[in-house]
Amino acid sequence: MNPPSSLEDLIKALRCLPGVGPKSAQRMAYHLLQRDRQGALHLARSLDHAVQSVKHCSKCNNFSEEEICPLCSSSRRETDLLCVVEMPADLLMMEQAQCFRGMYFVLMGRLSPLDGLGARELPLERLLKRAQELACEVILATNFTVEGEATAHYIATLLRSRGIKVSRIARGLPVGGELEHVDSGTLAQAVLERRAVTE
Repeated sequence: MNPPSSLEDLIKALRCLPGVGPKSAQRMAYHLLQRDRQGALHLARSLDHAVQSVKHCSKCNNFSEEEICPLCSSSRRETDLLCVVEMPADLLMMEQAQCFRGMYFVLMGRLSPLDGLGARELPLERLLKRAQELACEVILATNFTVEGEATAHYIATLLRSRGIKVSRIARGLPVGGELEHVDSGTLAQAVLERRAVTE
């Protein structure tokens, strides 16, 4: 016997989340409907509100409810440093480490040909524009994965060809590690020991 169509739709919708397969989606759907209908309603309202309200900051490309996010609007940030990260979680980790007081640009991804993500899928034109209008130095803080390294190399080549100074955070992070999983002390040390990107 098939579940009701609305339940089937819910299970299919939950499968759009990363790492959620058919069985996990089914368990989540059953839990929400059987044990936590209030939680399900809150989730639905919050998701709807976020989809309607959250957009990308026109300067740093991070998620924001405003045209320009509070971080980019702050007069307390150093405007001659621009840090490039892959995802909003990486920016959050940098801020929690309290090791960087400059501006950011969030790529919302990384080069990954196997996943069909090439240079055209990243907002590189916006990054170039931001770097040219504001930065004396661009710090590449992409993850130390194969894709993160390839992304850093590609961006460094792009920026250097336009005469922009480029550095890379130091390899104090574990190889294959991702910023959101690193402790604050290690991340702070990596930023302090950043090095220039050379050929």
